[in-house]
Amino acid sequence: MVTQKGFRVLIADGHEATRASLRRVLAGDARFEVCAESGNAAGAIAAAVRERPDICVLDVELPGSGLSAAWEIRARLPRTKLVMLAVSDADGYLFAALRAGAEGYLLKTAEFSRLPGLLAGVCAGEAAIDPAFVARLLRYFRAREPRWRRPVGAAAAGPRSKGSDFSPLDAHLTSREWEVLQLLSEGLSTAQIGGSLTITPSAVRAHIAAIVRKLGVPDRAAAVEILRRHGPDRSDI
Repeated sequence: MVTQKGFRVLIADGHEATRASLRRVLAGDARFEVCAESGNAAGAIAAAVRERPDICVLDVELPGSGLSAAWEIRARLPRTKLVMLAVSDADGYLFAALRAGAEGYLLKTAEFSRLPGLLAGVCAGEAAIDPAFVARLLRYFRAREPRWRRPVGAAAAGPRSKGSDFSPLDAHLTSREWEVLQLLSEGLSTAQIGGSLTITPSAVRAHIAAIVRKLGVPDRAAAVEILRRHGPDRSDI
């Protein structure tokens, strides 16, 4: 698939001006050859099957669905690399693109002069994720499976006797529940916590309900008070 001219690239974007910018940047780098272009998903799939490029650069909002094009190209050409372009840093398409098999997810607002180096890295087996999305990816994967946490030394203290002052160290809160409780203690609203953790307000309310139940308190305010009196610092949780 790699020719003497370098890596063969398909560009698919609904805007001619964007395609022209991408083509111009890649034309200035001897490692790349733009083998095809398309302004819609159906054309991108057809061109990919015909040209068998090394890498496809697809707009996630490509007319006809850039994500659908990514799935189809991945199914037909499993060795072709996929890099998605997004117009905003909202992560609504991020995880869908990664599930479709994308090795890269970049903002159109980023400097296109960096694109050749990023694409070369992708062709070499690296990932190309815009820094705007890295923190969200970390939060997502850290929250995939609950981890039960008790700070070091809590177990050594032994069980508390009935009637002793309750500490959140005695409650088996998940990682996400600790995060929600910490953000509650910082005065954030349900909507603000959801935005910070990239989860829905209903999910936040469900976590708060679980926290209140596990701590055996009447409401969120009482849960926050327990954390302030007994809980570990944020650096410990």
